[in-house]
Amino acid sequence: MGEKSVQKKKFILETARKVFVEKGFKNVTMKDIVEACEISRGGLYLYFDNTAQIFLEVLKLESEETDDVFSDKITEDATAADILVLFLQEQKEELLRRQNTLTEAVYEYYFENHPTKKDNVLKKQFDSAVKIIEKLIEVGVENGEFYCDDCTETARNIMFVLEGLKICAHTIGVTSEAVDREILHILKNLGVEA
Repeated sequence: MGEKSVQKKKFILETARKVFVEKGFKNVTMKDIVEACEISRGGLYLYFDNTAQIFLEVLKLESEETDDVFSDKITEDATAADILVLFLQEQKEELLRRQNTLTEAVYEYYFENHPTKKDNVLKKQFDSAVKIIEKLIEVGVENGEFYCDDCTETARNIMFVLEGLKICAHTIGVTSEAVDREILHILKNLGVEA
């Protein structure tokens, strides 16, 4: 794919993201994306076959961008505890930012499509985050920053807490203070004084 095609595809994905944020997943049609991008129907079908394919590409792009932003904020002299706190603060900001997120569209997509383990992007992201947190905790334990008997289970628990908070943020609501309490509990269980 040439540079112009790569840029066009990225433009379509960025524009489609805005449409998914506004309308969710199940209410978006190819026509909506065509109109938002101001391109021909054939121009869209040149790159994508359906809204599900576009949505999955939007999720992948968003995941890459999130990883880049997080990586850019980590300094060379950052400790494992610093990195974990930064990660949890990034999660807090996302939880409290109700507008301009794909969370509702993501749940709509997964409730409607029931992807298999093999092609479940959300599960892959979850498992990847667990692995990263697990390695971070292991480094923190080795450096004496954390106390933890089971790094894998602790990392998985952190992700389940964050996922639960995400659901609460979009259903019953969650306050900054509630998120802070959960973050403090996570850090306390690792032996970190916050």
